[in-house]
Formats: sequence, structure tokens, C-alpha cells
Amino acid sequence: MARIILLTDFSEEYAKDLLKGIVKYSLEHSPWVLCKMPHSYRVKNGVEGVLSWAKEWGADGIIAQFYNTDNVSIFKENGIAAIAQDFKERFTEIPNITGDHHLAGRMGADYFIQKGFKNFAFYGFRNIVWSEERSEGFQAELARHRNGYSFYEYQNEDFLELWYYDSEPLIDWLNKLPKPIALMACDDNQAHQISQVCKQCGIKIPEEISLLGVDNDEAICTLSDPPLSSIHQAVEKGGYEAAILMERMIRNPRGEYEDIVVQPTHIVTRQSTDIYSTSDKYISVVLQYIHQNSNNRITISDLTDLVPLSRRLLENRFKEVTGLPVYTYIINLRIAKFAQKLLESNDSIVEIASDMDFIDYKNFSRQFKKIMGCTPSSYRDVHSLL
Repeated sequence: MARIILLTDFSEEYAKDLLKGIVKYSLEHSPWVLCKMPHSYRVKNGVEGVLSWAKEWGADGIIAQFYNTDNVSIFKENGIAAIAQDFKERFTEIPNITGDHHLAGRMGADYFIQKGFKNFAFYGFRNIVWSEERSEGFQAELARHRNGYSFYEYQNEDFLELWYYDSEPLIDWLNKLPKPIALMACDDNQAHQISQVCKQCGIKIPEEISLLGVDNDEAICTLSDPPLSSIHQAVEKGGYEAAILMERMIRNPRGEYEDIVVQPTHIVTRQSTDIYSTSDKYISVVLQYIHQNSNNRITISDLTDLVPLSRRLLENRFKEVTGLPVYTYIINLRIAKFAQKLLESNDSIVEIASDMDFIDYKNFSRQFKKIMGCTPSSYRDVHSLL
């Protein structure tokens, strides 16, 4: 029966979801003894103190938010398997639980592009790998579309200073941003901070700033006013895979092991992004209809019935605003919605397809694979623990 120390911040939903995956693995195999060590113990005693207690307790492994100044090699040297949870930088001495942060950034940018925005911003930490890589992915997606988008970045604060809501440089930056603007924060905590600063400054969300976070921490997202949209990640699956890795490391301490990469899966839309940015009032109406009816088949005739535009004029103006043909935009959105349902429902793939009025399942499956890179069943297997 393995003894595992968990040293992380369990006030965050990310850590709780990791724990769910770890516990699931433990229950399915030989049950582990899990010790939730408080951060205060490491702060008071240092990583050497953690090691001393681990040896006294007879720990087989530890999963922890280590500081990059910590000598993490001392665990392996003392026969204790160690895995680092993303904190500031990735370690090379031990495997990490990290994420595809570039992909999360690209997803955020694409989400806002589909809503017709021309101005974009990113808010995050300086010298923090997951913040910087999300910003890089965000910018890379904007560059890929080559539509002359404007981009503004704020990553001038240190990690421990970003809690401070009355930061004059931050307030000045937000006030000077062109409006309306799509702003992605590096995580939900910082998105919540932006929402509070905007409230102080009289900046309207989502009318002036459309705001998106990462992690889908429901406590934080619903605490914000208005509630925050956020990128959901397959963290529980990551915890499960980390437990598999820990088992292997305990059995074979001399092996070479790769990082666990948590994948972003979909965007949960709440009121902070419930807006479509275009000065074209007719296309705004069309976009709103498409998003509100994405569970159903939508035809061009449905859209031309909404506005006094011919089919050709509607298609031309729609592509000018979104950069995509109407049909491509609709199928991309519906497949993204379908993918979300795959992860949030236990219904069969055929049942979900039927509920969303995808009649020709074979053709739909080909379209899904073209856009998502895999079949619906593979997508569910990769990203979900349901």
C-alpha cells in the first residue's frame, strides 16, 4: 500500500480535480494512503524539512508545487518518487504535471475571433511558464488569421504582486485599451481580478471588455460579476494519469519518465463574454442567433429571414466580420458544442448527435475529425474520465 504526500493548494479547483483523479486511480487499484500536507509546513521547514518528514512517515512518493529553487533531486536520492505540479517553471530533474498552455491560448483567441473582435489583450504573470505560453498561443492564433488585429499585453507584475487591485499601472492600462476589446487572463483568479478592477473603474463587462479565464473554477467564475467564461481543462484525467506515472516510478525508480500534459478541452461560456463585437448591426443579429441556436441545424434561409439582406450580401458581410464563410462558422461552432457535450454527458455519441440534429452521422464524423483531429469516440476517450 503506497504512501503518497500531496503538497499543493487545495483551495484551488485545479488541485481538487487533480486529487479526484488520483483518488479514482487509487480506488481502482490497491488503495493508497494520501497525506495532504499544508503549504505552511514547506514554508516553515523548507523542502529539506518536507523530505525529513517524508522519510519518517515512510512515504513512497510526493506530488507537489515545488519552488524552482528547491533541490527536488533529494527525493529521488532518498528513494522517494517525486512529481512536480506546474507552479512557475518546469523541472528537468523530475517529471511535471503541466499543460498544453499554447493550445489554451489559441483556443481563447479563436473563440474571440469567432465573436467578431478586432482588438485583443492578454493579462498575466511575468516569468511564469503557463502564463507566458498561454500568451504566446493567443498571439500565434491572431497572427495565423492575418486580419490586422490589434494586440495589447500586460505581464509586467511579479507573481506575488498581482493580488493588488489598486495597481495604478493596471488601472491605467485597462482605461487606455481600445473598446470593445477581447481580454484573456492567464487564469480565473486573474480574470476575477480584472472584473473587480473594471467595476472600480466603471468599465463595463462584457460591453467594453469581454473577459475570459482559464481553469473553469466554478467558485471563482460565479463569484465574479458578471460570471466569468473560462477554458475548461481535463485536470481530473491529468490526476489519474499522474497516479499511473507515480505507480510506475515507485516500481522502477531508475526509469525515464515523461511529463503529464493536461489538455484544455472546451470553453464554458458565461455572461462575461456574452457579446458579439461588430459595428454591423445585421451581422450582430445573425451571430447572436447562430450562438443561441447552435444545438440545432441552421440554414442560410434561417439567417436571411432575420435581416433585410440578400443571401449574397449576407455571406459577404459575414465573412468580412468573422473572417469565415457562414457555413464554416456554423459547423465549427456546432462541432465545438458537440465536443463539449461529449465531455459533460454520459449519453452515447449517437444520442448526442441526434439531439443536435446531425442527421448524416458518417459525414458529421468526418467533419468532426477534420476540425478536431480525431473521431468523436477518440476525443471522448482522450479528454474525459466519464
